[in-house]
Amino acid sequence: MRTGMSMPSRSSSPRLGRRGFLALAGGAFLAAAGCAPQTTRAAHSAPLGELPTGPPPAGTSLAVAVRTSQIQLAASGLEKDLPFKVSSWINLNAGPDIIQGFRARSIDVASNAGIPPIQAEAIGVKARIVAVQERRHPSYVFATAPGSSIASVADFKGKKVAFSQGQAQGVVVLRALKKAGLANSDVELVALPSTQFLTALQSKQVDVAPLGEPTLTKYLTQYGKDGARGIKTDVIDLLTVLWAPLEVVQDPAKAAAVRSYVTLWAQGVVWAAENADQWIDAYYVKDQGVSAADGRRIVDSLAKPRFPANWDKAIAWEQETADLMAEGGFVPKVDVTALFDRRFEGLAAAAVPAGYREDS
Repeated sequence: MRTGMSMPSRSSSPRLGRRGFLALAGGAFLAAAGCAPQTTRAAHSAPLGELPTGPPPAGTSLAVAVRTSQIQLAASGLEKDLPFKVSSWINLNAGPDIIQGFRARSIDVASNAGIPPIQAEAIGVKARIVAVQERRHPSYVFATAPGSSIASVADFKGKKVAFSQGQAQGVVVLRALKKAGLANSDVELVALPSTQFLTALQSKQVDVAPLGEPTLTKYLTQYGKDGARGIKTDVIDLLTVLWAPLEVVQDPAKAAAVRSYVTLWAQGVVWAAENADQWIDAYYVKDQGVSAADGRRIVDSLAKPRFPANWDKAIAWEQETADLMAEGGFVPKVDVTALFDRRFEGLAAAAVPAGYREDS
């Protein structure tokens, strides 16, 4: 967790508007979009050929930014089935970082929540979703600063809330506020990447921030004695997606490699679910530095992973998310349909046992 970057002062953190969101999200702000905030835009369309069904040609490589998958494939032995070379396993997962990697052509495929593809579209970075996993339980808990009196989302009114533009945590904040009957203007949204949430909470530069595991456990273990607490909600962030730059899925060799990776990615997720002890040791203990007991508690709190055979529900959810962001003035309205490369639809579901598959 990187915490060395400077934090905004409590008196100078501006409320986020759409220009601030897009500027902080990475890349130049699109002037045309800025002049027409209510304009509906279809995602960049481009012709895509038939998805290759055979193995990728010899010498094909991908740079993959999916840390959990790297560990799952190694621990399970599935990495031997990769029919292409992984030129590098890149240990990045924050949406803005991934988008910058796509821009620099240093990342070929990555895993994120549903919002980074929307952000990418808003700033003109062309990318496509190639696999979908659905989560049916909340992934984030709102952590309070030490000594805070906040006990519910209703108490967020007038408080500083960490808001990670272009990441799942940002949409969780917006959905939680809306469900509690609060307008975005009822709180002060403090623009920070999620990698700075811990520092901001520790220093009380924000009053509350959404944290996922194992970061939440680490934070509450250290600061629970000082009055920090976790506030659970039933707000879910439905989607985990694999996505890739448009030029990657347009390239037949790389598209074939991505196709094969999608199936192994899904199988790695299932392996972790079915081999909890090995997964806890490999990831939570050795990679994330939490205790085996905390790793077990985290794993036991997770629902079974699900891979939809049909993406209609995922697309509807993504559209709802995009509309929520547009309502807040953060991005232009966008039709998300073209963000999904449906040539890959159902591949992940077909690669896993029926118990991990959503058929409708």
